[in-house]
Amino acid sequence: MKPRSCLPKFIALFAFCLLLQNFCLGQAPAQDAPQLGKASIKQVIAAMTLEEKAKLLVGAGRGFGAPQLPARQARRDTTSKTPIPVGPMIGQTDQKVPGAAGITFAIPRLGIPAIVVSDGPAGVRINPIRKGDSTKTYYATAFPVGTLLASSWDVDLVKQVGATFGYEVREYGIDILLGPGMNIHRNPLGGRNFEYYSEDPLVTGKMAAAMVEGIQSNGVGTSIKHYTANNQETHRNTVNTIVSERAMREIYLRGFEIAVKDAQPWTVMTSYNKLNGTYTSERADLVTNILRNEWGFKGFVMTDWGGGRDPIAQMKAGNDLIMPGNPNQAKAIIDAVNNKQLDESVLDANVEHVLNIILRSSAFAHYKYSDAPDLKKDAQVSRMAAAQGMVLLKNNGNALPFKGVKKVALFGNTAYDIIAGGTGSGNVNKAYTISLAQGLQNAGLQINASLLSAYSAYMAEARAKQPRPARGMFQGPPAIPQLQIADNNMQQDAADADIALITIGRNAGEGADRKLENDYYLSDAEKALIKNVSDAFHAKGKKVAVVLNIGGVIEVASWRDEVDGILLAWQPGLEAGNAITDVLSGNVNPSGKLATTFTIDYKDVPSAKNFPGKEFANQATTTGTRTVMPAEVTYEDGIYVGYRYYSTFKVDPAYEFGFGLSYTTFNYSGFKISAPLFKGKLTASVTVTNTGKVAGKEVAQLYLSAPAVKLDKPAIELKGFAKTRLLKPGESQTLTFAINARDLASYSTQQEAWVAEAGTYTLSIGASSKAIKQTAKFKLAKEMVVEKDEQALAPQVAITELKSK
Repeated sequence: MKPRSCLPKFIALFAFCLLLQNFCLGQAPAQDAPQLGKASIKQVIAAMTLEEKAKLLVGAGRGFGAPQLPARQARRDTTSKTPIPVGPMIGQTDQKVPGAAGITFAIPRLGIPAIVVSDGPAGVRINPIRKGDSTKTYYATAFPVGTLLASSWDVDLVKQVGATFGYEVREYGIDILLGPGMNIHRNPLGGRNFEYYSEDPLVTGKMAAAMVEGIQSNGVGTSIKHYTANNQETHRNTVNTIVSERAMREIYLRGFEIAVKDAQPWTVMTSYNKLNGTYTSERADLVTNILRNEWGFKGFVMTDWGGGRDPIAQMKAGNDLIMPGNPNQAKAIIDAVNNKQLDESVLDANVEHVLNIILRSSAFAHYKYSDAPDLKKDAQVSRMAAAQGMVLLKNNGNALPFKGVKKVALFGNTAYDIIAGGTGSGNVNKAYTISLAQGLQNAGLQINASLLSAYSAYMAEARAKQPRPARGMFQGPPAIPQLQIADNNMQQDAADADIALITIGRNAGEGADRKLENDYYLSDAEKALIKNVSDAFHAKGKKVAVVLNIGGVIEVASWRDEVDGILLAWQPGLEAGNAITDVLSGNVNPSGKLATTFTIDYKDVPSAKNFPGKEFANQATTTGTRTVMPAEVTYEDGIYVGYRYYSTFKVDPAYEFGFGLSYTTFNYSGFKISAPLFKGKLTASVTVTNTGKVAGKEVAQLYLSAPAVKLDKPAIELKGFAKTRLLKPGESQTLTFAINARDLASYSTQQEAWVAEAGTYTLSIGASSKAIKQTAKFKLAKEMVVEKDEQALAPQVAITELKSK
């Protein structure tokens, strides 16, 4: 008889010990652990350790090294004395997509992958060069900036751009794009205004919703930002924004509300600033009550990079993901739970929000991305969209489009070194940018040879002298002073060319606001250039046009009378020169309208007196080379932002909200509403006819004037807009608008409700906020409480007096 082996007993004992160890560590055996997508989310959460929950809610950024730690370290890593390798910070994620902004923490044992998030609002921001890959350069399409897209007033166009944009997001292995940006243009000096859409929340919301729908049609997500009242860059990490609840609800939150309800973005990014004394990411009334409970948001909320100060308060507020993340934040969360300062059920709810989105991600689907999107095809979408959003501001004597023009005298630095988009996280690593000089030449036009040679040499020499690297992480190099053209040379240029084009360029971006001198106002050299060129060419009976290659509003009133035409080209993306030429040549009839007002002077801006607020130098603290400056800005303008202010207080702008010329003309007729008495909803319609000689598109804008008995009201508010198809000469199209009860209502902080007052309302249809074509009136028999909300956004700490407008 053979002796019995002890091996089976040993194996059984070993298995029991392993099981006991896993039990003590709070982990199920890997083969039995519930897997995301197979088990319910509740089951997956129940199987997660406290450490895993904390790490999933804190991005795998600086200090974490690899995007996950071995499972056996789950209980020990927070107290380990072993140095933790430094991982990626902003724009340095190398774990999956080099150049992406960040990555979440993976938990392989539960089937939870890491997901990648990437900038930016005008194109995918990745590194063109990758370590260990010398065979390929990775570029992305630079699309037109947000302000240009909004100037198209065309939601279908923006959705098409979004679909193209999202295709590149997907094919580069990115799960969520950090955009679109949708803060209000409260002040023209806002450094990131180019990323954003408008001074009006309806335009902002509808454009953002269209972009979100387009991007997310590719199975990737978006993160609308920056939520909220983030309307300046000065002291953006410390500034306390003081604003009334009514202004918040009607102006600064309304666009986000529209985007959430219309398009359900996967994520929302909270802003850096404080709101009435508390960081936005730490306000439960903002992040949970309003966003989730009132609006029905289904995704997860993330911080801006390094946003907020208290990870415990962020968890309690419902800010689900802290980015880019570091181990100290995860440890603070773990300690708070262990010390009974934070209920683990809060983490469970936040984890559920994140897992719901991970389930929808390309990473979870194991999508085999190509790393090779069709950039040539996408560039044509960018070019088409750019032309549709350009705004013709002036066209005396039909200076544009070109007629009989063969040779162009091209002045201005940015004619030869055009600005495709802004700086910072909105910048794009693109393969090329078509200058205006190239665009004109591509269309068969000649450029004055002496000017081409002089500017090319001057710009090359100036660029070589610019500092390397640029002035900080996100700032671009300083602007190059305008090339001085000798008077005798200009006279010769006027004799040789058929028309003069002058470009004025401006750039700005993340980290700093714009300045008045040599930015909002033209420099002395730019003024002299416009005057001298205009004098020389007008003396020869020739036209002069200016192309504005800018990201935000500048002053135009002091010099516009000297030129014949002004084309606002904004920052049009990588096909800039070709797109501008499409409009100048008449291949595209401009149909853009201003989504932000151009004032006569900066002093006319309602926020000019308190932008960007005040700083408290005596409270500043310094750590190493970094100074933290407490600051405060009070939104004394309340609800009177942009055209709401100018129309109500009779302040004439240089070019009003909604303004834009065409190469043709339009007539409005037959404006009517469906009923004289409002009973929950009504419709309005108007017929737009092309009365000119060339095909074109028109944007019809619907404004409402409401009775102001209990609450003060703006003279007009935009309540709808629609863009016609391309109408041939003589062709008409009837546009229809829907008006619901919410459109009539203003926010009453006394009632904590959206209230429509009884009385007579006026609907106006127009080509701009001033060019009103026809009106119609209807009545509301009695006051209507449209929506009741909980009180929110009140100061949570003592601050200076809050003015409630």
